[in-house]
Amino acid sequence: MLRRFLIHQRAIAKPGLRHVRPFTTCGTLQEKPLPPRLKLVETELEESFLKGSGPGGQKINKTSSAVQLKHVPTGIVVKSQETRSRQQNRKLARLILAEKLDHMEKGNESRTSIKTERARVKKASASKKTRRKYKKLAEEDGKDDASQESADEVESELNDARSSPTAFETQNEPSKP
Repeated sequence: MLRRFLIHQRAIAKPGLRHVRPFTTCGTLQEKPLPPRLKLVETELEESFLKGSGPGGQKINKTSSAVQLKHVPTGIVVKSQETRSRQQNRKLARLILAEKLDHMEKGNESRTSIKTERARVKKASASKKTRRKYKKLAEEDGKDDASQESADEVESELNDARSSPTAFETQNEPSKP
């Protein structure tokens, strides 16, 4: 993923031109590249073609388009029947097997672990931004509610004052016999 940032902005005056044209140059910040994919040695693989099962209809169930790969040194078995094409399933099975072997060999430094971590960090950043946004909105609503509550309190005090007699009125009232 490339990120762009502004390096500087300059004005260039060319001879023969009356105006000055500003321009910017942009550099790129690249994330640390992913490690290369693991290369599989074909002599270490046992490949077999199976009839597929599950959804996909008669074509999946009657043809041997599903691919099963076994890595002989480790004993890991991978089956792929993502598509109806045998060639695409062969490629996919090899990719899956390479990812599993890479993860088994390198652990947290494997290609899939790095991709998963990047996705997790990106999702966490997005959720943090969302929380910040709604917290800010809640605070603004809280300020509006607080000012509304104080205005309501003042108004209710005024209404109470209008309805109840003041001390001056009670002193000057004629006494009833």
